[in-house]
Amino acid sequence: MIGIRHVARKSLHVNASGATGPALDMLKALGSETRIAILQYLGDRVVSVNQIAGDLGLPPSTATMHIVVLEKAGLLHTEMRPASRGLQKVCARTYDELVIALPRGEHHTREAIELAMPIGGYSDFSVEPTCGLARSDGLIGYLDDANTFFEPDRLRAQLLWFRVGFVEYRFPNRVPPGANVLSLQLTAEVCSEAPLHDPDWPSDISVWINGIHLGEWTCPGDFGGVRGRLTPSWWEDKDSQFGVLKRWRVSSAGTSIDGLDLSSVDIDALALRRGDPITIRIGVRSDAQNVGGLNLFGREFGNYPEDLGLRIEYDLAGVPVTEPEPTSEALVRAV
Repeated sequence: MIGIRHVARKSLHVNASGATGPALDMLKALGSETRIAILQYLGDRVVSVNQIAGDLGLPPSTATMHIVVLEKAGLLHTEMRPASRGLQKVCARTYDELVIALPRGEHHTREAIELAMPIGGYSDFSVEPTCGLARSDGLIGYLDDANTFFEPDRLRAQLLWFRVGFVEYRFPNRVPPGANVLSLQLTAEVCSEAPLHDPDWPSDISVWINGIHLGEWTCPGDFGGVRGRLTPSWWEDKDSQFGVLKRWRVSSAGTSIDGLDLSSVDIDALALRRGDPITIRIGVRSDAQNVGGLNLFGREFGNYPEDLGLRIEYDLAGVPVTEPEPTSEALVRAV
């Protein structure tokens, strides 16, 4: 239901580089003072369309038009509820903040490699129930059976969950020889793992890179009640529906999450070596203060069409440029 209690700020990261489709709809939807006023008016409330129109001094038809645009962009959601006379449409805001990544252009000095890993592509794991795996079209194996995580079909997983433990992934290190790695950024859609769902269910989620613990981030809850934008229709409404998109970044300045300082672990501490894989582990420690489990979402589940993502930024300062060997045609012209 729309009327869930909001206990945390729900963030959406929008990549504005060559924005198309849903991202473009969202940016266009924000280009209206009236629609901004509607989002500001809603806050964390659930309000009928008629009340929005009346309180903002809008004709009902105008309010409805703007609400349709915002709903199409995914910035609010609506449902029909019983009223004193029939049904009325009510609205709630989907997100509390938007983080927009602007295009960098072609003249920035940093190079970057971006890698995507299916959430079922883990190379190691240790999990305890409650736990399970789901594809976009059904469950994998058995519920609350850790052996399910060995199933060959795990590679098709679009949602995995466990109460305590970890999953670990190995990414190839494709940085050119001699390049200087400036930062690593991990992106994942995650939430806690509660019975069914519970917006007030904190869990301390940890990330390790190359065995180095970056720190813990406390997820406030397991989000449901409103269907995830990508959550398949067969998945029951009462269960976890979506997470929050988090970005862990390690640079020379330390580790941050969504731009906020997390720990002093810097890029040198990761001891990256070309030829060695980069291991990424995400999980919940058994000795954490809040052992609230983990849901990890793939590109076909939740709110974000993204797999587990790793971005490696580097520069080529000091790397010698190898001149190409002259072709025979070039030698002839030189003579």
